Amino acid sequence: MMKGFREFLREEYCNCDNCDCLECLDCDCCCNHIEEAAEYQGRKVTLNKPSSGDVKKFKVYVRNDKGNIVKVNFGDPNMEIKRDNPARRKSFRARHNCANPGPKWKARYWSCYQWRANAKVER
Repeated sequence: MMKGFREFLREEYCNCDNCDCLECLDCDCCCNHIEEAAEYQGRKVTLNKPSSGDVKKFKVYVRNDKGNIVKVNFGDPNMEIKRDNPARRKSFRARHNCANPGPKWKARYWSCYQWRANAKVER
């Protein structure tokens, strides 16, 4: 059985002691998806919240390893996400190496995040 995305990240990436990674504000772990306000190129944006994209299908604003706010574009705008089909989800996650999603400021991380089981994808 495939682990849930949050459980995988908690086991593999979280460096905090006694942290459930849902409320942690001080840790630098990858499962920290707390939405916060920030400024990107003079505009106020919300971090860690995927939204409908302008260049690609989705976009998300995140803080990179240097502490800068970056916009991550991901997804093919001409394709439908069919992650509710277990065979397609398994194939996608294997093809994109979702077992090791990488850092939050990369498109693969957010693409794998969108393809987790029982996830609601809003456009």
